Amino acid sequence: MAYNVRISIVTATYNSVKTLGDTIKSVQEQTYGDIEYIIVDGGSNDGTLELIQRYEPLFNGRMKWISEKDDGIYDAMNKGIKMATGDIVGFLNSDDYFTTNDVIERMAVTFDNNIDAVYGDIHFIRNGQPDRCIRYYSSKYFRPLWLRFGFMPAHPSFYCRREVYNRVGLYKTDYKIGSDYEMMVRLFMVHHIRAKYFPIDFVTMRIGGASTRNIRSRLQLIKDDVRSCRENGIYTNMFFICTKFLYKIFEFI
Repeated sequence: MAYNVRISIVTATYNSVKTLGDTIKSVQEQTYGDIEYIIVDGGSNDGTLELIQRYEPLFNGRMKWISEKDDGIYDAMNKGIKMATGDIVGFLNSDDYFTTNDVIERMAVTFDNNIDAVYGDIHFIRNGQPDRCIRYYSSKYFRPLWLRFGFMPAHPSFYCRREVYNRVGLYKTDYKIGSDYEMMVRLFMVHHIRAKYFPIDFVTMRIGGASTRNIRSRLQLIKDDVRSCRENGIYTNMFFICTKFLYKIFEFI
């Protein structure tokens, strides 16, 4: 029997009308009953708002959204956390969707009073080829020590108690790409949260996100990762961080 918790799912979006429908639909079709869905829009002008309004009645009051200028995705994610009323908070990107309709129900069962967070696996596809997995990102072997080498749990699979964010703080908005990694360093290495790996494929992601777009973005990510560790008192260097790219080869294989 599922542990009785409310799950808040936050989607940050901006001019995402081409993909957001799949995202919203995958939330609406989840079998878990107590979901609060929050969409934080950055002021879209491509039909995104009309799409949100079209889906809103299907949630029977369980969806809330805002549309206003923000300072990037991490600012939007912070707004979502502040709007959340759920016991547990997770994020679903506007290019992505849940892999199956029982992801949240299965994940909610794992939460008890002894853990602060749950994380699992995700996989990547090319747009237009939903049945072809081109990369599988498993968090199975993650250990906090590996953060020094750039490894982190798959962020779209990470669900954490809202009170933890209230205690440790929100995502830092002065990072260009790596604020989600900085949050993992802070949570696991500084505050030593109690987390559990749950072996399911949470999310289907389309390739082309901010951290994988080109060589420049990868270099920025390395810099952000090194900065994340140093600002939290954890030793690392660029060589340590770069080892994660060798490991990613096996994810594609």
